[in-house]
Amino acid sequence: MSRVGKKPVPVPSDVKVSCVNNMVTIQGPKGKLDYKVDDRFKIEIKDNKIFITRPSEEHKDMSKHGLIRTLLLNNIIGVTKGYSKELEIRGVGFKALVQGKKLTLNLGYSHQIDYPIPDGITILAAKPTQLTVSGIDKAKVGEITAEIRDFYLPEPYKGKGIRYFNEYVRHKAGKTVA
Repeated sequence: MSRVGKKPVPVPSDVKVSCVNNMVTIQGPKGKLDYKVDDRFKIEIKDNKIFITRPSEEHKDMSKHGLIRTLLLNNIIGVTKGYSKELEIRGVGFKALVQGKKLTLNLGYSHQIDYPIPDGITILAAKPTQLTVSGIDKAKVGEITAEIRDFYLPEPYKGKGIRYFNEYVRHKAGKTVA
């Protein structure tokens, strides 16, 4: 039995929620997000709360019940506060530059990497070695951050690469001459 799914999702006063044909639209100060809920689930909006009712006690319905509630809560937090993740670039000559809707990365390759910034995502480079990826969709922010990190994963010998802020990378000892 999903304990998470049973809890109603609180809706702040500055957020408008509507549900038509199980398409939940959440609109807040930072933007608007849509989420299509499985047609078998019932969505009710009462007293600034969203109630989700599952169709049966089957295992797949119980697990989906909590997931739907969490995704709706993430959307509400996204349109009110937003989400952001920070990346740190380490390495001699490694840097990032944001120009309009394009992120340019110099990561020690023979070429620079130009990454187009998708709609709904904001990337800021406070320093050439620090990036902040922010937006209202938690999944999209995480996906874009992971894509940027994949251009040069942190390596364990010198620690060069792109890592999440405060990420611990275990360092290995190099070869020793006997």
